[in-house]
Amino acid sequence: MTTIAVIDHGAGNLVSIAQSLARVGADVIVATEPSDVVRADGLVLPGVGTTRGVMHGIDAAGFRTAIAQWDRPLLGICVGLQVFFDSSQEDDARCFGFVPGTVERLADAPRLPHIGWNDVSMDDDPLFAGIEPEATFYFVHSYAPRPAQKDTVIGTSTYGETFASAIRSGRRVGTQFHPERSGENGLQLLTNFVAMAA
Repeated sequence: MTTIAVIDHGAGNLVSIAQSLARVGADVIVATEPSDVVRADGLVLPGVGTTRGVMHGIDAAGFRTAIAQWDRPLLGICVGLQVFFDSSQEDDARCFGFVPGTVERLADAPRLPHIGWNDVSMDDDPLFAGIEPEATFYFVHSYAPRPAQKDTVIGTSTYGETFASAIRSGRRVGTQFHPERSGENGLQLLTNFVAMAA
């Protein structure tokens, strides 16, 4: 069985994510300290709130080095994706810098936060295997990534403006939407991530 560790840094939807991963056949560890990830095949970095808050929680729990050195599949969800980038306009937070670019407010959005279902226009990427093109997923956010390198973008969505809603950089993938709250499409995406980690 494939083991997936979900990082508990104090700001994430841990229960729903863990339940969804278990539902698609993963052996799930809720990691409360860096030593918990040693036997994992894949890592999930959730996040709600602000980038500064998530980075503070990661540092307070001692996960920064473990995440930075992780060389197996890593899935960032919502703010867990945003911290892949260099910095966030939201609170001038410095992030990991895995992916060149910034996180910026959705300036042309009709209303913020952007809450609810939205289409994702997907590239042909293993993360989206078995999911119909233009599938819908569930979003809750006011900020979104602005990658410096367009080839890292594997999914886009539109809410007043078009923004990157899914990213790949090597074995690191991330979604601005919440797969654990996105019904069958979300479960298929998590199934695909578990397969990547197997």
